[in-house]
Amino acid sequence: MKKGQIAEGLVKLVKFPNKGIVEIPGETKYVIVKNVIPGQKVCVFIHKIRNEYAEGRLLKILEKAPDELESICPHFGKCGGCTYQNLPYRAQLEMKAQQVKQMLDHAVDEAYIWEGISPSPAINEYRNKMEFTFGDEYKDGPMVLGMHRRGSFYDIVNTQNCKIVDADCRKILETTLKVAEESGLPYYHRMRHVGFFRHLLVRKAAVTGEILISLITASGKEQSNLVCNTVINKMLKKWMDALLVLSLNGKISGILHTVNDSIADTVKDEGTRILHGKDYFYEKLLGMKFKITPFSFFQTNSLGAEILYKKVRDYVGEAENKVIFDLYSGTGTIAQILAPIAKRVLGVEIVTEAVDAARQNAKLNNLENCTFKAGDVLRIINEVKEVPDVIILDPPRDGVNPKALEKIIDFGVQKLVYIACKPTSLLRDIKVFQQKGYVLKRCACIDLFPHTYHVETVALLQKKFCRNT
Repeated sequence: MKKGQIAEGLVKLVKFPNKGIVEIPGETKYVIVKNVIPGQKVCVFIHKIRNEYAEGRLLKILEKAPDELESICPHFGKCGGCTYQNLPYRAQLEMKAQQVKQMLDHAVDEAYIWEGISPSPAINEYRNKMEFTFGDEYKDGPMVLGMHRRGSFYDIVNTQNCKIVDADCRKILETTLKVAEESGLPYYHRMRHVGFFRHLLVRKAAVTGEILISLITASGKEQSNLVCNTVINKMLKKWMDALLVLSLNGKISGILHTVNDSIADTVKDEGTRILHGKDYFYEKLLGMKFKITPFSFFQTNSLGAEILYKKVRDYVGEAENKVIFDLYSGTGTIAQILAPIAKRVLGVEIVTEAVDAARQNAKLNNLENCTFKAGDVLRIINEVKEVPDVIILDPPRDGVNPKALEKIIDFGVQKLVYIACKPTSLLRDIKVFQQKGYVLKRCACIDLFPHTYHVETVALLQKKFCRNT
């Protein structure tokens, strides 16, 4: 096998995350290729040779897998949002569960209870939040609004028929693009850092049906302020009016304009003004009401989140006289769901906006034993005097900061519940927990992201006590 070679082979399995293992006849090395499913015969380009394997790029699918489906989304294969829409949902679940179980078995020292994977209540139209990007589908092409093209930083696919959001979201996307095109203002160019339209943020509550919409743009300072402000305000008025006359299943709670002049291609709030309504909406989970603001964290699959939080509550168990720390608490959903069964719950979150919402949510739900602190987890847990009985960890995708992890372990709690949206981060941290006397007792997956390679994992870790102590 050589670098630059074109080869054909069979996809034997897929490892997390999205790593297809392709066996090439007559070769001792296998090839890792993205965006394939087990059973496909593929043609790949070899671009890197390692000691035990090679890395390649998919050129063509020569033969479909025996159980392969036709995707219901016309953007599948172009858009980078979904990976497995051509795989039956039952097969998606089996593959994700197998991936996590195999990784755990290699990382965990002792026997544990594996509880499998829980499916998402909705397979399509399940996302309650989407961030769409303005750009072009090819260099100097017309403006589009959608998702990044698979494998590309620059090209954007116009995803007006996206199937993981509902019809309301699709209508809002289509209307926004039309108004943007008619305004004559350009999209923001990610290399040259000039232009105006950047992103469209749409959030919709699955239970209440409330919708929050924000148009994220550059400030337009590089243009004449007088002309720019006049044109911008005229466009925003036209956009708001167009949205308000749409026939939607849900109800618009707020229409916002957010300015973002940062160089990074991310949705960042450098100033938001309300054009209509309010800058928040409400969602309900497990009988509780939650206020959600534009940029605060909230699970993107509301109905699936209920399954996740029930599992967390089950892992916590009896907690009537116990103090619980919910670290990386976001808008405080887990903290508040645990508060009725606990003595006291403390939530810690670095995003001030999310903490403000969490405090208001606690008042909404009449929870007096639930408090929140804003700041970095490491700093807060160094300052707090109280010692918890149980710790909930729901860190960002890359896991817990190593220094914070040391401090968390120093509390010496008997029980920790770790929630991971990236199982490899959980595995890395589990190894540290094991070195410090913790064992994995139970573990389960919840599929909050159908058709993608992402999966949520919940693990119960307990302190291992020596018989002599």
